[in-house]
Amino acid sequence: MAVLSQLRRALLRPPSVTYGGARNLTSPYHYFHTENKSTAFVKAEDENNGKTRAKWLTLPPFNTTINGASLGKNIAGRRQSTGEEDANTTTAIKWVMRCCPQLPRSLVQKLFRLRQVRRKPSESSKSVGDVDAPECQVKRVSAKDSMRYGDTIYLPITVQALPTEKTECLCTEEELKFLHDLELYKDSAVIVINKPTGMPVQGGIGIKRSLDELAGTYLRHELSEAPRLVHRLDRDSSGILVLGRTQLSATILHSVFREKTVGASNIDLKSEKRFLQRKYWALVIGSPRRPQGLISVPLGKVVMDDGRSERITVVDNVSTTASQHAITEYRVLDSSIHGLTWLELSPLTGRKHQLRVHCAEVLGTPIVGDYKYGWQAHKKWNRAQIFSSNLEPKVEVCNKTSLPFGLKLESGSVIDKQPNLHLHCKKMVLPDVSSAIKLARAHISSSGYDFTDIKSLKFDAPLPTHMQRSWDILCS
Repeated sequence: MAVLSQLRRALLRPPSVTYGGARNLTSPYHYFHTENKSTAFVKAEDENNGKTRAKWLTLPPFNTTINGASLGKNIAGRRQSTGEEDANTTTAIKWVMRCCPQLPRSLVQKLFRLRQVRRKPSESSKSVGDVDAPECQVKRVSAKDSMRYGDTIYLPITVQALPTEKTECLCTEEELKFLHDLELYKDSAVIVINKPTGMPVQGGIGIKRSLDELAGTYLRHELSEAPRLVHRLDRDSSGILVLGRTQLSATILHSVFREKTVGASNIDLKSEKRFLQRKYWALVIGSPRRPQGLISVPLGKVVMDDGRSERITVVDNVSTTASQHAITEYRVLDSSIHGLTWLELSPLTGRKHQLRVHCAEVLGTPIVGDYKYGWQAHKKWNRAQIFSSNLEPKVEVCNKTSLPFGLKLESGSVIDKQPNLHLHCKKMVLPDVSSAIKLARAHISSSGYDFTDIKSLKFDAPLPTHMQRSWDILCS
């Protein structure tokens, strides 16, 4: 707090340092691009005494960039062009955040609010004098002002006083190997992980280490940027999880996933070509009335009686209750004589707990291990007929096995006292974002390019141990 307080006071009174009658604009931080187009600042030593010689931190001139959201829409077939017009819609605050990812967004917003950010148009780029001088055409810029090619942004040099280093979560060699073994695929744009059951995707209260944090520290590989989440999986579910390796690829993937949900009601279900496909496998208690079908109902959030917990439920009256439409395709994979059914679930929208609620409340077949939405079904479920004497020794051995990060992945099948959630993202078809970015860069100054025919990447994640054991038991 003391550092932030001093920084705020310093921002209101930027230091004035002159050399030879003119203030120097040379920043002690030199900007450079790495091969993957990520950004960084490297501190340079002063040849004389190592002191800061500039009042302003100079960001690189704005150049024509790819509009990730627009490109994502184009890949999804929602737009017909992504040309220079789309690329030049970057605002001043977006450019600052892209060049200075280490700065908190709240601080950047404060700089704009206090009118501490300046911009020099490209026409005056030859001048290197005082940015306060009127002849330099340097003016204050607002956060939402659009950037033009060649514009240069200046920030107060005092932003360098903000501590940016974070304490890294240390991993053992065993944990690091386990983390890298989760990778199913990696290219210049994405990393695809087979998330294990029980590992949280994001941090929160009571969560010491999450996949988001671990990936940001240990899955950067040769890039300087940290991978970013583009969608979510519940803590107790498993399967394919996609991360964008750069800010651009993450923005494109966010747009692709968002367009998938927005356009779900208009999708041609008989079409073989879908830009994004996800297929989950789930083991449910009971059996649906029909072997396959389409679930299309609105879902809403309700707060429980304790006022602290919440759950998702089907909304009967959308006119009186806030809701979001959720659509899921399903088909039966296999049925068991023990009253259990394997389903393949294909969500066409991305709503919270969508598959779990659709199975429990619409199909009437809650997922095994889902005690939030299927508690009553688990109480009535008779599992005695599943047990056999030759399986009991295996259960005892499995329960004693643990893996890195405190995970217990060798237990939790249908023969255990408390089965884990049997919901796994088994397959995914994803647009080849890396190829799309290359094409976009090649056509950025042209009239546009049709990305709807971009090739697809297909992934298949093996079942987690507890679901594989349940499959072997029930399908043998």
